[in-house]
Formats: sequence, C-alpha cells, structure tokens
Amino acid sequence: MSLIRPELRARIFRWREVLVSLAVAAFGVWVFFLGGYFFGALGLLICGVAIGSGVIAARRLRFDAQGDTPGLIEVTEGQITYMSATGGGVAARSEITQIDLFFTVSGRAWWRIFQTQFPPIAIPLGAQGSDDLFDAFVALPGARPKMFLSVLDRAPVDGQITVWRRDAALALT
Repeated sequence: MSLIRPELRARIFRWREVLVSLAVAAFGVWVFFLGGYFFGALGLLICGVAIGSGVIAARRLRFDAQGDTPGLIEVTEGQITYMSATGGGVAARSEITQIDLFFTVSGRAWWRIFQTQFPPIAIPLGAQGSDDLFDAFVALPGARPKMFLSVLDRAPVDGQITVWRRDAALALT
C-alpha cells in the first residue's frame, strides 16, 4: 500500500527533473553559506548548474504533451522512431529536411517530419515519449528551441507552420 495517491505520484514523476534541479540549487545555497571564498564560489557554481539544468528540464516538460494519443516515440542516437497501431515510421536525423506542425480535422496537433529519400512521417503531439523529441529537434543544425516551444501554443485555426528547414548545402564547384 502506497501513502501517495497514484495521480500525485504521476505528477511528481513528471516533474522529477525540475524538482531535482531545485534540490541541487538548495544544496548550492547551503554550500554558499558555509563561508569563505572557496565554498562561496563552489555554491554559486552548483546553483548555476542547477538553474541551467532546471530551465532545460522545464522546457522539455512543456514539450511533453501528456495526451491520450496512441503511439510510442523512441529517440536513439541519430534516429527518431514512431510506432503505432495505425502506422509509424523512422527518420534519421541526418536525413531530416523539414519539420512542420499541422492540425487534423479534429484539431489535434501533429509533427510532420520530411526526409530526403523517404516519405514524411507524422507523429502526434501527445504520443508517449514526445518529450524526447525536443532534444532531437534542437540538436538539428540551426534549430532554435524557442521556435519549437512557441508553436505549441498555436490554435488549429492558425493552420500549418514550418518550424525548421535544413539549409541547402552549397556546391563545391
């Protein structure tokens, strides 16, 4: 028998990275107040790292749309895999040419990932593992995290938007 309700446990588990960052920042403050130049500098360093990782964790948390959308997303090294009972697909990060956010007739948001030699794959925004997409998307050349986060606030009436596009490589002639 657990003392914590399952809903609360799920919410805490979802926020675990942010909570750990807060705990590390509190430890950094404690180290700072031990006194002296060494502990003061060490405490500030610990707080800086904790705040930085907390900001990144909060961004990833926002990208994770806890929905009832079917499917599972796996991001391993240079590959994004989406598996679902109705379809799925695989995209190599080196082959991705464009990422769009579009809406279905029912108003659900989906990512559409275009590739050079393969058909595009569509991934629903609320699929399990969607928080891993944030790291994969912002690792693309020229990708801006702020752009990926800002499109999450779009309404279905705003329509499709291209979030990222690979620049064409210049010919070496």
